[in-house]
Amino acid sequence: MPTSLVYKFAPHGFPRTPYELKRLYKHYANKHAPHHDRVVAYLLINELLLVAQKLNESLLDKTMWALLYDPMYRDLQSPIQGKEDKDFVVPQHIPMCFTRVKKDGMTALRVMRALDPSQLFDLEQIAQYVLIFGWPGLENTWQGIAFDFAYRMHWQTLFGFALCWALCVTSAAKPAVVRQLALVMARPRMYQEAVASYNAAFPDQPMVAQYGSHLSLIQVHVPDKMAQNFSDNDALRILLHNQILLDWVDHAYTYGMVYLEQQFHNPMMSLDIFREIDDERHQCLLCYGTPPTIPQWDGWREISKNNHYHLLFKRDEERALLESPEAKGLYYYIGMDPNQVHLWKRIAAHGLLPPVSTATNIAPVESLVVAAMTASGL
Repeated sequence: MPTSLVYKFAPHGFPRTPYELKRLYKHYANKHAPHHDRVVAYLLINELLLVAQKLNESLLDKTMWALLYDPMYRDLQSPIQGKEDKDFVVPQHIPMCFTRVKKDGMTALRVMRALDPSQLFDLEQIAQYVLIFGWPGLENTWQGIAFDFAYRMHWQTLFGFALCWALCVTSAAKPAVVRQLALVMARPRMYQEAVASYNAAFPDQPMVAQYGSHLSLIQVHVPDKMAQNFSDNDALRILLHNQILLDWVDHAYTYGMVYLEQQFHNPMMSLDIFREIDDERHQCLLCYGTPPTIPQWDGWREISKNNHYHLLFKRDEERALLESPEAKGLYYYIGMDPNQVHLWKRIAAHGLLPPVSTATNIAPVESLVVAAMTASGL
């Protein structure tokens, strides 16, 4: 047990009651207290504040509520004055088994290689790749994948991401194709209605969804000049031609919704079209409810020890480059369900406009056989 008087007021480090928090704060604010004690008290209060700010309100205890909403605890002034004060916090050591020495003598983390193209539905592989190469927290977030402040990723969004990216070849037009697929998935029963219309038009050749451990996917290539005209109908045709299960598109609803959410958080283009689509999403939810999920592919993916050390290593690199390690992308609070009726980042929109669809010439390329689902850990 440390000898600091701070631990007389908060025996467990973090204050566990509003009373302990108040006593710790008074010791921090006492100008006559030992400087070392004031620094430690400040660090404990500030660290608890950082934790509380990342939790959903349902997970907050009374101490956290007081820290967040009592004006007394706002804008705490740091008593840290120099390097000696900063050395109170011992950096976490990264075990050697997680690192390697490069030819130039610099230390680097052991990382995975590129994604295996025959395992495009290995959600664990995708999650590892996103954590290592996606730089979570920066503005260039992986569209549609839900992160929370514990760096967990939501399995439903990983599934939707895998499905969309498996259906289109890599090209300059791919983001536009993926965007339209995601926006179709964000509107419940749109695909079911397209399947019903198709079967009514071709009763002798109805759409029969693919089953089994392996799928044969026909990836499409959209000419770059056609990307801006890629429509809902084109996205639905891709799903139909690949005989994608209705349950899979239902399960990918959260991916489409998070994709929408991200557009309002960090707009890269006009939001008018996204407001219209979100209004349609609301109408679909009123009529049909939230699409059902596949339970074994649901919930949050916890980060592994290897993931933890990788994120720690990257944070050290950012600090060395004098870059801010704070989250800039869209993050969900820990304990928050990304399936919200209302997009929490959206500015209120008014009115509904019918979707405008035009046909685009899309060309299938060589068929790709992939394992249907090898999401280890699910």
